[in-house]
Amino acid sequence: MKKEFPTIKTERLLLRQFADHDLENVFKGLSDPEVIKYYGVSFQTLEATKEQMIFFADLEKNDTGIWFAICSADNKIFYGAAGLNNLSKEHKKAEIGFWLIPGFWGHGIMKEAIPLLCSYGFGNLDLNRIEGFVESENKNCKNVMVKLDFQYEGTMKDCEIKNGKFISLDIYAKVKDNLIKPD
Repeated sequence: MKKEFPTIKTERLLLRQFADHDLENVFKGLSDPEVIKYYGVSFQTLEATKEQMIFFADLEKNDTGIWFAICSADNKIFYGAAGLNNLSKEHKKAEIGFWLIPGFWGHGIMKEAIPLLCSYGFGNLDLNRIEGFVESENKNCKNVMVKLDFQYEGTMKDCEIKNGKFISLDIYAKVKDNLIKPD
């Protein structure tokens, strides 16, 4: 039996499972030069973007994460995506990722969506740690991480090659509040 995919709704946002009709919006985001400048995935064609849709479905199927389409509460406007991947049940941690179509930058969407995602990860996936690896040059994303109470833990210098050049990654993390309350 297939487990129910959660939806998370606020007055303004709906976080829901990706559907086939989202392909064009995912392509719009992951082919936009402003989005992919610091993002690890990009696509040149609609057809190639189907790979990303399979990635989203496989996370759920293999129990290795979950990604949500971020939309307006009435589900009429697609804003972007956010999710958790590289989920380790053994270590109770996952990696966060997110992106928005540029027309929606600066509207507080991620400030509202990411805490919902984190609550879902800590509460429903039994995570203890959610970590983010941000390209050191990506000032906007680093600002978002700090605003959302992710702690900067350090920088992995020249740890990956992108477009023929070494890049450094800043590590941010949020750890579940594990305080044990006295009896």
